[in-house]
Amino acid sequence: LASGAGVIAAGTMLGKVTASGKYVASAVAASDGSEVPAAINIYGADASASDVTVSGLVRDAEVNGKCLTYHADRDQPAEKAAANAALANLGVIVR
Repeated sequence: LASGAGVIAAGTMLGKVTASGKYVASAVAASDGSEVPAAINIYGADASASDVTVSGLVRDAEVNGKCLTYHADRDQPAEKAAANAALANLGVIVR
């Protein structure tokens, strides 16, 4: 997780920042590459002050959609469906 990403809960959809290759919570309004979900964080971490290494689901998995945490600006059903579809393209299926 990139420094400055803040406290990231388990199950948070993460996007990968193109310039750094580091992950942050995937926000619809982002324009740095992280707007496209690329992983799901497996456990909570605090990346407020420094980079943090975490484990994440990036391919070939099925997850319970009720256990996912979306960025606060991804609050519309269509935005959540698009995020789930982006993960499906990676082989991470949200049920």
